[in-house]
Amino acid sequence: MNFLSHYYFERDNTDENIVIGVVLPDLIKNAQKEINLYPGKEKHLFLKDPIQQSLLKGWERHLEVDRIFHNSNFFKVQTAALKQLILPACENSPVKPFFLAHIGIELVLDHILTVKGTVNINTFYEQLIKSDKKAIAAFLNNCGVTDTSIFLKFLDNFITSRYLFSYQKIENISYALNRICMRIWPHPFTEAQTELLHEKLIIYRDAVEPEYLDIFKRIESILPPL
Repeated sequence: MNFLSHYYFERDNTDENIVIGVVLPDLIKNAQKEINLYPGKEKHLFLKDPIQQSLLKGWERHLEVDRIFHNSNFFKVQTAALKQLILPACENSPVKPFFLAHIGIELVLDHILTVKGTVNINTFYEQLIKSDKKAIAAFLNNCGVTDTSIFLKFLDNFITSRYLFSYQKIENISYALNRICMRIWPHPFTEAQTELLHEKLIIYRDAVEPEYLDIFKRIESILPPL
């Protein structure tokens, strides 16, 4: 799941450090894709600081939500459906249709959450602003990241850009998918392919929208309390 989908499960959480912890794994990957962190293997390093404990709770919450989501029937069915839909846009492209469908589902869910007003993007950003940046740096140090300046600069830009507001428009979802693919392939899509992808995403969005909340309610019913 993507940023706002993860935030859905903490939309009423008043602990801003748990909230940012929930999206921290994705923030790290966006900032420094070569970094792999496993704080759960060294939990004792975070127990002396309650704020770092909150960050760890959020991090583990993220992993659990992703585990449930990726093993759900919803994910399997919807991945197959979107994959078939976008096949024409992937012809003569290096992009793997399953890869694109996987990410596409997650971004479309974020889009629907914003359009429906199911999550409040302003409140999400307010929580990120209030989070303890010194504790985040210490958390990353405990995870083995010696230079936290790169991530903290990325986080500041992520907050100030308010990029997630762009998810309110479906055309920005195809743009975001193209940008993600460009991290792996230099020229993933032609302009015509991007336009076709946009058209297919609209069809998919309209098809999944009536039942999109089912998967969130399903995960919510399984998640243990914090």
